[in-house]
Amino acid sequence: MDKKKIAGDKAAEYVKDGMVVGLGTGSTAYHMVNAVGEMVKNGLKIQAIPTSKATEAQARELGIPLLTIDEVDHVDLAIDGVDEIDPQFNAIKGGGGALYREKVVATLAKEVIWIMDDSKLVEHIGAFHLPVEIAQYGSKQAMARMEAYGFHPVLRQKDGKTFVTDNGNFIADLHLGAGFDIQDVYGKLTGMLGVLEHGLFLNMCKRIIVGTDNGVQITENPSK
Repeated sequence: MDKKKIAGDKAAEYVKDGMVVGLGTGSTAYHMVNAVGEMVKNGLKIQAIPTSKATEAQARELGIPLLTIDEVDHVDLAIDGVDEIDPQFNAIKGGGGALYREKVVATLAKEVIWIMDDSKLVEHIGAFHLPVEIAQYGSKQAMARMEAYGFHPVLRQKDGKTFVTDNGNFIADLHLGAGFDIQDVYGKLTGMLGVLEHGLFLNMCKRIIVGTDNGVQITENPSK
């Protein structure tokens, strides 16, 4: 059983006619986008906002009508994957490097669904590195600031080169360890010179949809 696929397929069922939908990025979101594409082929009328160039290309190929972020004032539903999530619905995202666009879309959305396989469920986030998108100009100084706080930043590499996001920035992956002080790190990164956005997505979702060996498990967030 493909746990990512069953989570993605289930999440697509929440997409309804007339919606503006935020389409996430990553291996689990990929399945959801495919499922939505199938629904569009069968007559579903929606408009979608992709959260990365990769998702945009996938959606175009599937014939999903797309809007740019500047063409919308709201998003009805955003569906995206996570890298880790704790029982308080605090998530780390950005393993794929699309965290800024993902956060813009999720923040606009009336409703957010996080989708994943059950390996992403943790007691305390932080074993997975925390991605931080930083400007190229002054990146050395931003890295030094994060190092001084004890965040252990590592500049992300891909194919032997420094990874560059869709927005033309670098990613620093912070190695904080599980159980770090979320509010402390959030406060220090927010407003830090050179930081565009970080991958802490705290209590943003209305529900999570998890693929397990026993099928799909849906957990509603009581605070939403």
